[in-house]
Amino acid sequence: MNSTERILSLASLTVLELAPPQMVEVAARSGYSHVGLRLIPATEEERHFALVADPDLRRQTLRRLRDTGVGVLDIEILRLKPQTRCSDFEAVLEAGAEFGASEVLVAGNDPDDARVTDNFAELCDRAMAYGLRTHLEFMPWTDVPDLQKAVRIVGQAGRDSGGVLVDAFHFDRSGSRLDDLQQVEPSWLRYAQLCDVAGPRPADMAEILRQARNERRFPGDGDCDLSGLLRCLPANTALSLEVPNRQVADPAQRAQLAIDKARALLERLHLLA
Repeated sequence: MNSTERILSLASLTVLELAPPQMVEVAARSGYSHVGLRLIPATEEERHFALVADPDLRRQTLRRLRDTGVGVLDIEILRLKPQTRCSDFEAVLEAGAEFGASEVLVAGNDPDDARVTDNFAELCDRAMAYGLRTHLEFMPWTDVPDLQKAVRIVGQAGRDSGGVLVDAFHFDRSGSRLDDLQQVEPSWLRYAQLCDVAGPRPADMAEILRQARNERRFPGDGDCDLSGLLRCLPANTALSLEVPNRQVADPAQRAQLAIDKARALLERLHLLA
């Protein structure tokens, strides 16, 4: 893949109120090549569409994917907790393979580094059996709060199918450094999440979390060094556009703004022909 073929994917969080078939339609109309599917809710409060448990919804979504030609980039969100048994994720991985996804998003919610590393390694093995590669996303409010720790866990897990998921919001708010990102094994950076961030990093973690879920900025509209971030990533890194923004009430408009702003940014940086 060269820079002209870079994948731009619509992340679930950008249009979380849309049912998956409608999300696929919006993505197709807006010019996305892929979508990400949230198979496990990130919070108990969010609206969830039970793709794993509802075979009719799964069939509808598969039909929309086939009819539009939109692909599935990633599935989310698998949390590694102290009580996690990776075997419990089998149905999710099977559904991901059915949708044709290639990547799995994983979060570390376990303070025991050895256990989360072992579970990540096991999940890599289980996911790879379905043709899925596993990416550990660092988030400042989790037990994997920054790039350095994510890199350490993925390295210790020692799986070729493992990787690190860089989200521009979390990269900024965790105080992670571009110098460290430049040292990451390129094969670990198969995809990244793109948005922008407004203002300095808040001191209050609850405020960081609120911004992450409700008030991200569209690419190029904030204060994050997206130029530096993108230039540290391999040229073929797929970009999942994750831009929840409650100031834009219409999810279709949100999706369109995200891809239009992302393309404009990539063209300015000569990273998209």
